[in-house]
Amino acid sequence: MKTTRRDLLRLAGGAAAAALAAPTILRGAAAQPAGKPNVLFIPVDDLRPQLAAYGRKKMKTPNLDRLAADGTLFERAYCQQAVCAPSRASLLSGCRPDTTRVYDLQTPLPTTMPNVVTLPQHFKAHGYTTVSLGKVYHHGAKDDPKGWSEPPWVPPDAFPGYALDESKALMRAANPVQEKVKMKTAAAQRRGPPTECGDLADDAYADGKLAAQAMECLRRLKDGPFFLAAGFFRPHLAFACPKKYWDLYKRDEVDLADNPFRPKGCPDIALHNWGELRAYHGIPAEGPVSEAQARELVHGYYACVSFMDAQVGKVLDELRRLGLAEKTIVVLWGDHGWHLGDHGLWCKHSNFETAVHTPLLARAPGLPAGGRTARLTEFVDICPSLCELAGLPMPEHLEGTSFVPLMKDPGRQWKKAAFSQYPRGRAMGHSMRTERWRLTRWLDPAGAAVAVELYDHQNDPAENVNLADAPAHAATLAELTAQAARGWRGSLPPA
Repeated sequence: MKTTRRDLLRLAGGAAAAALAAPTILRGAAAQPAGKPNVLFIPVDDLRPQLAAYGRKKMKTPNLDRLAADGTLFERAYCQQAVCAPSRASLLSGCRPDTTRVYDLQTPLPTTMPNVVTLPQHFKAHGYTTVSLGKVYHHGAKDDPKGWSEPPWVPPDAFPGYALDESKALMRAANPVQEKVKMKTAAAQRRGPPTECGDLADDAYADGKLAAQAMECLRRLKDGPFFLAAGFFRPHLAFACPKKYWDLYKRDEVDLADNPFRPKGCPDIALHNWGELRAYHGIPAEGPVSEAQARELVHGYYACVSFMDAQVGKVLDELRRLGLAEKTIVVLWGDHGWHLGDHGLWCKHSNFETAVHTPLLARAPGLPAGGRTARLTEFVDICPSLCELAGLPMPEHLEGTSFVPLMKDPGRQWKKAAFSQYPRGRAMGHSMRTERWRLTRWLDPAGAAVAVELYDHQNDPAENVNLADAPAHAATLAELTAQAARGWRGSLPPA
């Protein structure tokens, strides 16, 4: 199905109010092919582009690198909000956070968009068996009770993911550091060590169990068509995985952030106290971690990325063994990035490039292999892309653009900007990434800017200097502010 200019304009015109109030209307599509392609949909928690395929040469990620070589690697893909629930609600509904109204970890999607037709619902309505394994939505079945052909399955002890008795015991013990941090939820108060290195088999950990379950599902569903979502937990904290993956890296050789400082001219509102990590045993309640702790955390993140890579590889190998590889669309994405000490930050929860820049890999039958595109793409683009690849009609409410044209021609002209956002208190930080610039405007409830950030990615890719107050960049700031005011509809790709 070819994406036309008319399609793009219609995608852009869906009213948020209609999506909130009424069932989604479907627009016409080309006739279904005789054999519908399957879909293997792979979310990965807290995965930044820490893969060899993205230029991180120290990383041992052969399976994701192979997936990239077999399909298209999107070099500059961006999530809509750098925290789990909003990012996933946005992606799976095809709507941006200001439409979903999911900005936090407490709000399931149906409470704000009870009638929206989600991506799984749409495939289910068109004859697919839809199955959810692991972490797909943040709230599991509560986020999409109508989306799945069978109850979602989650491995036991998936969070925080410990396998060793001593880690579990520490998690249960009272911890004065946690009391000082004053985490609000019982789950946060019970977190144990931030890392675990168990000399155990893969299936001692949740992602190992998940890979086995996904392989069994592929065997059961092989006659298709299926939409199988297999959501992996690592490299989310705790960084817990088998020792053999820790052994792939030497601790004194991992890369610590070369900018562990506040960006020059950065407003307070752009930063945070990384409370998620501080809830873990041994992490200081305030101030930076020690260099030894930083190295252990980065080492653990690397190990967990390689552990996850190995589990995804098992699933991809089973897909091939069953003769399904050439009949199956595969898309893998990390729900947002993750700070590893850059700007003195850990975790996500920001609008910086490190938090919103994400890996996105896609492979589809009949499309070229080995493609790489530096064009700007967004997670709201995944819904329309899968619909086009599967030959399904496009839901009218979608707020993204199919990236299938980029899979065919990675260098073609494309979007002018990608949009992300993050709330901080009563202010909302709206961030726009263009080919060269990142503009972030922190707006109060009345829409007035309380703080502004401007970073030049041509000369400052690490976002170390905020240029918003620099007289030499006043014209650029004014131009980008006007572009941001036009919003995502004003940044659609050319026909």
